[in-house]
Amino acid sequence: MNAAGESRQVGWKDKPPPERAWRGRQGRTRKAIVAEQDRAAGGREGRYVKRENGDYALASITLKLLPRTRRIRAYLRWSENGRSPALYVGEVEHVTRAANLEQAWQIAKDRGMVGERPLPEGSWASSPAARSSMRGNRGRDTTPELRIRSLLHREGLRYRVSARPLPGVRRTADLVFTRARVAVFVDGCFWHGCPDHCRPARTNSDFWRTKIEGNRARDVQTDQVLASAGWRSIRIWEHEDPVKAAGRVAAAVRDFAARDDHKIP
Repeated sequence: MNAAGESRQVGWKDKPPPERAWRGRQGRTRKAIVAEQDRAAGGREGRYVKRENGDYALASITLKLLPRTRRIRAYLRWSENGRSPALYVGEVEHVTRAANLEQAWQIAKDRGMVGERPLPEGSWASSPAARSSMRGNRGRDTTPELRIRSLLHREGLRYRVSARPLPGVRRTADLVFTRARVAVFVDGCFWHGCPDHCRPARTNSDFWRTKIEGNRARDVQTDQVLASAGWRSIRIWEHEDPVKAAGRVAAAVRDFAARDDHKIP
């Protein structure tokens, strides 16, 4: 048995292995293919191969059936200078594709054919896995942001996305209602120090504490700068109920319309 509980078939003497042992499902999206490789490799961080020029490329495992011998071979593939090199990894012998991919990745790791990319010089991250997680955090179009935008658009309100409320001032809001002078910020719980959900980092704790405190101080300064220019800042935590959060924003925008007898489109 392997980690996934799949039985192993040592050789295929009497008949070819079933297609499910090596062939991928037809019609899969690129996202599904990437996710399959990540699962089999135990995470994307360990899927890198060193190129001839010293750089690192994200590799994938390809399974190929040899009809005459009834054996399944695994090859490591990646992109390099417009080519797609194939490096033989070894034979696999499970009855499912998932188990064979997992076995092939383990062979490649044991032989030192793949591994993690070294951290770039000066990187803040404590490990390649931490850096990958940091890079995965979007600066815009996060799920809470998109949900709030959808609700406000449904209410008939229009806004600018990821824009600077004040020309010449390097402060970017997630949503900007220019006529109503309302700037909306959807803050991530970790990066902005949410009192309910932000937990101290276990590695590089001093660095992250300073970083988050700096972000919070910058948030306060941003709100003050906008207030001085006659703007209203609305800050929404990513964990907040999007319906209630969108309601706060809509009320602020419509309050401007009622107060100054303006019509907000």
